[in-house]
Amino acid sequence: MVDSHFKEGGKAGKSHYTIHVGEVENLYKTTKPNAMLVSHPSASAPLETLDLHGCTREEALTKLDESLKVWVDAAMQGSYPFVQSAMIVCGCGNQILSEVTSNWIGSNHNVSNAPKLKSSTR
Repeated sequence: MVDSHFKEGGKAGKSHYTIHVGEVENLYKTTKPNAMLVSHPSASAPLETLDLHGCTREEALTKLDESLKVWVDAAMQGSYPFVQSAMIVCGCGNQILSEVTSNWIGSNHNVSNAPKLKSSTR
């Protein structure tokens, strides 16, 4: 039996996370990428990126917490819905940083996973 979290021959976890950060009441109201672009023009700007390559678990948590303060402040100084996107790069190593990041996202009420963009294949 193969665990559904693991791809055969692959690794568990994600190499990066695209997240929404900001006003708790609006985090889940911005589920459609097009809605973010219309209601929050700065969403089309390049994503704030945090690269955790080479960090220990403790260093990664410190960087995540420090970045959260900056991202929330930026979102709250922006326009409605007071939510901004960011990308956290974990890398494809042993997935410790991916696990740390996933747990961190789940434990912070000002953070949610951003919805996945659907690609059109015609």
